[in-house]
Formats: sequence, structure tokens, C-alpha cells
Amino acid sequence: MFRDYRTAEFEPERGRLTRLAYRMLGSLNEAEDVVQDAWIRWARVEESVDVPAAYLTRIVTRLCLDRLKSARARRETYIGPWLPDPLLTPTDPQEIIADDVTVTLMLAMERLSPLERAAFLLHDVFGTPLKDVAATLDREPAAVRQLASRARKNVRRERVRYALETAEADRIARAFFIAARDGDATVLADLLAADVAIHTDGGGKVLAFRNVVRGIDHILRLFASVQRKDLPPPVLLRTAVIDGLPGYISRHPDGSVGTTALDLRDGRIRSIYIVRNPEKLKHIVEAC
Repeated sequence: MFRDYRTAEFEPERGRLTRLAYRMLGSLNEAEDVVQDAWIRWARVEESVDVPAAYLTRIVTRLCLDRLKSARARRETYIGPWLPDPLLTPTDPQEIIADDVTVTLMLAMERLSPLERAAFLLHDVFGTPLKDVAATLDREPAAVRQLASRARKNVRRERVRYALETAEADRIARAFFIAARDGDATVLADLLAADVAIHTDGGGKVLAFRNVVRGIDHILRLFASVQRKDLPPPVLLRTAVIDGLPGYISRHPDGSVGTTALDLRDGRIRSIYIVRNPEKLKHIVEAC
């Protein structure tokens, strides 16, 4: 009976807690593990809790802080560029604006200390009152305010301030897929920013660029060279919104599935985020 009561308090918070853990860690599998660990700890709490949501947020945040140390160590030996697991987000612009953490912002948050990351996410993204953030991080409110302020300044440039309409996001994603597939330099030149960069996460498990590819001239030559190899083309499975960015899911000639997310600035694609690591795509394959 007591366990049922705890379950009734926990389940309405599960989605929010998973999203928080994912934003902290960049891994859906680890986020789910953290939330499961939080449930085990929650089920063992014997005293009455006035605000279960705040208590659970505290548990999840502290579990994530513990995991971030080992996660960062693993990323230092990661093969090729590391990208967070692709998260498919709702196509309703109102919902996207409500949680505007994109792939670009998550990469920018990698520059933050774990405490700065937690303070920024809790206060600026999830709207947690400063006093509650202070209690979660076991710091004075003034110290937490400084943590959030430093983090905010560090990632300000990457914080999305608008969301594309669904139809426009779909159009751009399709246009890029077709141009990249066909090696159409003319269309690509119209779509890409001069300082465009491609980040490809294969994790050493599939064919992928080992380094970030930068600059429109380099990238146009790259797409042209792929086209000249006369390989079977990838297949567009569907367009999607990936961590708030327009993109698509595709199937490659080897049968593997990948995601591509496009970061647009001033009407042009500035960054392209491609995830091909199969360990990060199991939930995507299931969704397809």
C-alpha cells in the first residue's frame, strides 16, 4: 500500500525527471538508469515529503552530478566527435519553445562545470526557484546565482530564441537531404553558411568523419566526392524535430539508421549534427 502511494507520487514526475537527467548527461540510457535509481531511493523514503517534485528533482540532480565525472572521462577517449543521443521532440512549436535546449546548446554546456550545468538547467530551463536550486546543490543562494550567471554568459550565443514553423522546418530538412544525397553544389551553396560545420558521431562503430569538418568550400567538395563514388543513396525515412532543430531520419546503404539535425542562423545552416553510432539510435529505430 505504501509502495503504491509512492508510485502515485512518482509517475507524474517521470517524464520531467527523465528530461532533466538527459539534459544533464546527454544519454537517454543513462537518464533512464538515473530515474530508475531515483525511484528506488524514493520508494525507501519513510518520512512524509511535502513537495515530492522538489525532492525527486534533488535526487535526480545529485545522481547526475555523480555520473558526470565518469561520463566526461569516457568522452576524452571517445572516437571522433561526441554528440548527445538524438531526442525526437514534438512538432508543435509551443512545446518546442517550452524546452529550448538544442543539440548546439547541449554541446555548449559541455564547457560548463557540472555545478554550472545543473544550476543553469534547473533555474533557466526548468524554472526551479533559486532557493530550491540552492537546496539541491547544497550551496548558498548567492553562490548558485553566480553559477547560473556564469553558465548563462558562457552559452548565451547558443540559446535558441525562436522556433521554425513545422512546415518550414520540414521544407529545409527535405531540401538539404536531397541536395546532400545528389551532391547538388548549387542548392547546397544556397542552404549552407560560409562557416558551416559537420559533426558526425559514429563512436568508432560505423563509418564517420573522425573530426569536425568546417567551411563551406571543404564541405561542398566532400559531398561532391561522395557523389562521384556512385554509392547507393541513403533513403529518407521521415523528417523530424531533433532536440528542437529541424532534421530527418535516414537509412544508409549498409542498412544502418542515422539522424541529422540542422542548426540554422540567419536563414542558413550553420551546423549539421549527424548521429550514426548504433548504440545511440536504438530508440530511433524502434520509433521508425
